[in-house]
Amino acid sequence: MKRSRSGLTLVEVLVAVVVLAIGLVAVASGSGLVTRMIGRGKVETRAALAASRRMEAIRLAAYSTTPRCTAPAFASGGPVIDGGVSESWVVPQAGQVRRVRVTVTYLTVRGSRSASLETGIEC
Repeated sequence: MKRSRSGLTLVEVLVAVVVLAIGLVAVASGSGLVTRMIGRGKVETRAALAASRRMEAIRLAAYSTTPRCTAPAFASGGPVIDGGVSESWVVPQAGQVRRVRVTVTYLTVRGSRSASLETGIEC
């Protein structure tokens, strides 16, 4: 007479539990990494937005007067701190096309980081 074997052995159950535990540990460590990346992206987006806003304010100041680039607001300045982001900008005093540079500095868990945005404004 033949016996039918149904069910799982103890070894098979232990192997399945170990494989499941390894998978859960991998998912948990990956979620921590994703959370850190999202936080870093949020800070970097805020810094890029601050630099873009400052550049547009400088461009508006340059084009607000006739002749162009004579407004008092079209000048170097900073640092200005807004929302944890420090902004400073450099506007050359002369030239037909002035290379304006906005630098933003912000804090991360690994220290201070900087990013720059540069464009030419025709005067």
